[in-house]
Amino acid sequence: MATKLMITNTQGKSFFPLVEEGIQWTTDRRGTPGTLKFTVLKDAALGALGGFGEGSAVNLIVDGKTLFYGFVFVKQRDKANGGGVIQCTAYDQIRYLKNKDTYVYENKTVDAFIKMVAADYGLNIGSMESTSYVIPSRTRENETLLDMIEDALDLELTNQKQMFVLYDDAGKLTLKNISSMKVGLLLDPATGENFDYTSSIDEQTYNQIKLTYDNEETGKREIYIAKDSSHINDWGLLQYFDTLKEGENGAAKADALLSLYNSKTRKLKIVKAFGDARVRAGSLVAVSLNLGDIIANTYMLVEKAVHTFNESEHLMDLTLRGGEFIA
Repeated sequence: MATKLMITNTQGKSFFPLVEEGIQWTTDRRGTPGTLKFTVLKDAALGALGGFGEGSAVNLIVDGKTLFYGFVFVKQRDKANGGGVIQCTAYDQIRYLKNKDTYVYENKTVDAFIKMVAADYGLNIGSMESTSYVIPSRTRENETLLDMIEDALDLELTNQKQMFVLYDDAGKLTLKNISSMKVGLLLDPATGENFDYTSSIDEQTYNQIKLTYDNEETGKREIYIAKDSSHINDWGLLQYFDTLKEGENGAAKADALLSLYNSKTRKLKIVKAFGDARVRAGSLVAVSLNLGDIIANTYMLVEKAVHTFNESEHLMDLTLRGGEFIA
C-alpha cells in the first residue's frame, strides 16, 4: 500500500510534506463533509516552499488513486513541540454546502435541485444519477444548503422508497442510488477484529404512521394512517406523525414510511477491519456474522467509515445499517 499526501498552497506550489503516520479519512452518509486529519512535521524544505495555510488544497493518494480532495480549514500547534508539529483538518467540497441561504423552488427532482445549487455556488459536479420524485414545491428559509438537499433526498426516500447518497468523489459532487454502490467485500470474523452490536425499539421504530393534510379547497383536514397491529400488540403503540405538503400522496407516503420504520432497529459497528479504500459512507458491503440473537448474512449500508492509514497498515471502523439495522 502506497500512501501519499500532497498539499498545494494558495500560491500554487505543490509538495509532499513530511507527515506522521495515522492519517485519518472519515466519511458520513449524510450531514457532514468528508474529513481528512493529518499531522505535518515542519522542516526547512517546507519553509522554503512558503509553507501552507488555511484554504490550501489537499490530495490523499492511495495506490495511485486520489481518495480525498479538499481544503485545509484548521491548523493546530502547541508549545510542547515548538510549533513544528502541525495538526491539520481538511474538508471536501461538501463543506461549502454548510453555507446558509433561502431557496424557493418547484417541480424539481433532487438531482436537478443539487445541480442548481452547485451552479449558484460554483461547485464542481461529477456523476449525478437521476432521481424520480418531482418535488411539487418547496420553500426553505435560512437553512444550510446541505439541509435543503437532505430534505429533498428524504422526499425521494419516503415517496419512492429509493435511497440516494450525495458525496464528494475526489473533488466532484456525486449522487448515486445505493444500489450502484456495492463493493465486492465480505466482512466476517476473519476480516474484523471486533464488533459492537445493539438491538432496540427505542429509536426510529414506528408501528403506526399518521399523516395529515389541511385541504384549503374543502376546508377539511385529511388524515392518512398506516399501521401494523401485530407489532402494536408486541411493542405498544409507537406513532410517527407528520404533515403533508401540497401534491404529496398521503396514502402512498404513509405505507412507505411504515415499510421503512416498522421494525426493530439494530446497530452494528465493525472495529479495526482490514482497510479497503473502495469503502466509504454510502457503500454496500456484504456481512456474515453471528451476533448472538441474529445471524447477519446480507448486504449492509455503511453509514460512517473511518479509515486510518499507517506506514504499513490500513484499518477501518465501519458503522452499518441494513434491514433491521440502523446507524
